Amino acid sequence: MTTSTMPRLNTEHLANYAVLGAFFAILVYFSVAAPGFLSADNLFNLVVNNVVLLAIVALGMTIVISSGGIDLSVGISLDMAAMVFVMLLAAGMTGGISVAGGIAAAGVVGMLNAILITRLRISPFLATLGILFIGQSVQRLATQGGQPIYLTRAEYAGTFNAIARSTFLGIPTPVWVMVGLAIAVWVLLHRSVFGRYVRALGAQPGVAWYSGIRVPRNTAMVYILCALLCGVSGIILSSTVRSYVPLSGDGYLLDAIGATFIGTTLSAERRPSVIGTIMGVLLLGVMRNGLLLIGWNFYWQQVGIGVLVFAVLAISFGLKGRAD
Repeated sequence: MTTSTMPRLNTEHLANYAVLGAFFAILVYFSVAAPGFLSADNLFNLVVNNVVLLAIVALGMTIVISSGGIDLSVGISLDMAAMVFVMLLAAGMTGGISVAGGIAAAGVVGMLNAILITRLRISPFLATLGILFIGQSVQRLATQGGQPIYLTRAEYAGTFNAIARSTFLGIPTPVWVMVGLAIAVWVLLHRSVFGRYVRALGAQPGVAWYSGIRVPRNTAMVYILCALLCGVSGIILSSTVRSYVPLSGDGYLLDAIGATFIGTTLSAERRPSVIGTIMGVLLLGVMRNGLLLIGWNFYWQQVGIGVLVFAVLAISFGLKGRAD
């Protein structure tokens, strides 16, 4: 190796692992500055409440962004699943039927996105933005202006506890669900023909058309899968809080996008990946939890998260530009 190539390789290495450096830096900082940050209870709550739901939504966003698209309606998919799930339970349906109905409602959101994008040729940004507005209105109309639905009676406890509070080998069920879905999405994106098609759509969409790839079909599957994953988060969220709160999914949109793009810094090609997205989710989760413990209110937490995302991406892409 010549002397001239060594700095370039070192710069590329730093660019690819900027997110890891940021993660360990804020981990060390909050370990010192935030009282109780490293306590078992706080770490448990961090994973279960801050990481699991966002990670599942971000996995769906990872599939979409890998295809070169964007889905602004992930919060609507989450909310519709939660709403139908809780309404079916309140109507006396069994837990299994209620879960299936909630997931199906999320799937409908994905199908609407797919039709708008693949049949009507509307851009993903505008199509999913339209569904976002419509979905927000539907929730308000269905809940008399946005009134939460609380299911506090003991008859619902069994279903909620089975989903959100049960454990396997001492680990909460939602964590197992997240891990299982992360593995499934990793296999789908990196070890399947569908995954190769998705990455081809994201890298060279024009070439994909002339390569015999069924672009409309695969694009439709991308948005449906994303919506279904968000639906799983909706079911877990409602089971955790034992209620449905309209528009609660809105808070996951920007964090899911941020986590996915932060994760691209782990790839030399700056492409989304499951491992990178999970790393991005952990980074945002630790940052948000640490800021809360040191006393920052919600609005200043948003400022901190925005600065963090900007800093990680700027450092990584800046170093990558220097390497090139």
